[in-house]
Amino acid sequence: MIFINIRHIILALLIFGFLIFIHELGHFLTARAFGVTIREFAIGMGPKLFSHCSPKTGIRYSLRALPIGGFVSMVGEDEESDDENAFHRKPVWQRIIITAAGAFMNLVIGVLVMSLLVMTQDVLPSNVIGAFIEYEDGTPNYAQAAGLQIGDEIIEIEGTRVRIANEVVYEVMRRGIEPLDITVIRDGERITLENVLFPTIVDHGIRYGNVDFKVNPEAKTPAVILKHAVFRSTSTIKMIWESLYDLVRGRYGVESVSGPVGVTKALGEAAESGVGDLVYLAVVISMNLGVMNLLPLPALDGGRLFFQVVELIRRKPVRPELEGYVHFAGMVLLMILMVVVAVKDIFTLI
Repeated sequence: MIFINIRHIILALLIFGFLIFIHELGHFLTARAFGVTIREFAIGMGPKLFSHCSPKTGIRYSLRALPIGGFVSMVGEDEESDDENAFHRKPVWQRIIITAAGAFMNLVIGVLVMSLLVMTQDVLPSNVIGAFIEYEDGTPNYAQAAGLQIGDEIIEIEGTRVRIANEVVYEVMRRGIEPLDITVIRDGERITLENVLFPTIVDHGIRYGNVDFKVNPEAKTPAVILKHAVFRSTSTIKMIWESLYDLVRGRYGVESVSGPVGVTKALGEAAESGVGDLVYLAVVISMNLGVMNLLPLPALDGGRLFFQVVELIRRKPVRPELEGYVHFAGMVLLMILMVVVAVKDIFTLI
């Protein structure tokens, strides 16, 4: 068991390290493209484990001890500078691109790996009902009783467009604790069935809707592969945004939030389930990093973007001292939250 745990920790470090590298690479490449003077490109935080300074560019490349992030240190990012290539001297539109590039890279790598996952799948499930689940105790099938039929192509759930099985399952899971209006194409005709009930399941105290039918597979043509890659990616990003919303409005409690410890456990379980599950979870983590970093919260890239957009609108920057205080306070709160979540994860494991 200890061997497996160590293996999982190493696996998590590799995945986190790669995703952090991709994120910081986005900042680094765009900063270089706009000629910003860069002091250091670092993966990890805290004491340096390895460091090399390029004699050609003067940029220091570092691997640091704590695998909780990384940074690209740019002259003039958090202070005034006389350097004509300082970050704060660049046009605001360039600074916006540099700041957003890290999250953008996480989203892009997530979409690319999702596309590879789709291409390697043996079966691509459609949004066409192929069979209804029969219950051993004789309970009538909910969806069938509500009027759904084999061959129905589900195109909308509660007004939300769905195109593939993943979207169908997600919409029912999130909204199916209440009756749903479902629109289908049946024999070429558009039909809306009202108040369709689905069975529900409870997981960690949270109730979800549960699809009680199976869908037909689609032929793996280039167009179908592209469709699944696009809509599985957008559905995953939507799931992340709506999960944050549900957390804020209280549907999910703090026990649903996981930090590095909880994610390491989840990665280990996914690795034991198979490569496909592990890669999909890594995709979700990458997209989650992209979405979270775009939130307009202090200390995150989204917080810096907020001040840059304000500057773009006002045509003059916010006082650097004020912005610095806001980001410092945000960093303190973020570190406290990380500690609280880590303690929660550890006690959950115990």
